Amino acid sequence: MQKAMIAVAGIVMVAVAAAALFFLLAPREDAPVSPAAVNVSGAEIGGPFALIRHDGMPVTDADVITGPTLVYFGYTFCPDICPIDVQIMADAVDLLAERGIDVTPVFVTVDPARDTPEALAPFVEAMHPKMVGLTGEAAAIKAAADAYKVYFARVDVEGSAAEYLMNHTGFTYFMLPDGIAALFRRGFPAEEMAGEIERVLKARGLAG
Repeated sequence: MQKAMIAVAGIVMVAVAAAALFFLLAPREDAPVSPAAVNVSGAEIGGPFALIRHDGMPVTDADVITGPTLVYFGYTFCPDICPIDVQIMADAVDLLAERGIDVTPVFVTVDPARDTPEALAPFVEAMHPKMVGLTGEAAAIKAAADAYKVYFARVDVEGSAAEYLMNHTGFTYFMLPDGIAALFRRGFPAEEMAGEIERVLKARGLAG
């Protein structure tokens, strides 16, 4: 019962955080977007970070976000939601590639204690050959999450000092080198995500 209550409380906390971000960035009538996206016009989301790539190399945001990039915050030990979200992101990247649009998928862990480069590498390589995995010291992960307005928190599993889950918001961020271009809610199909990205890039003269 206690474990179930903890899980429910965690879900409620994530839902509240997601709702707050949604209403903060709710679409305005003068900036139409697809049902998959939240209007981010003028929003301060994203920023500098210094993290460790899944191959062990230190990188900054300037090294990672060199062109159209999709960014997702999660963790490799996630039992259900993260793999689904990341697969949708990877599928969107493939759909865009078929249209001649090159997008880099990036996975940032919110569980750096377990998601070392050695743990991240097989995860991102299995998800997509172009995917970049990022980890780092806890303070560096927190700074990156704060810049992207990501909520996350550890939830201990009853009866185990070692096992735990990570509650976190689940938006997918479409970034360009000059900042955020779109923000996608959880649960929308890859086709919608790809379509909105293509629309945004065409509107900016970055795609044919």
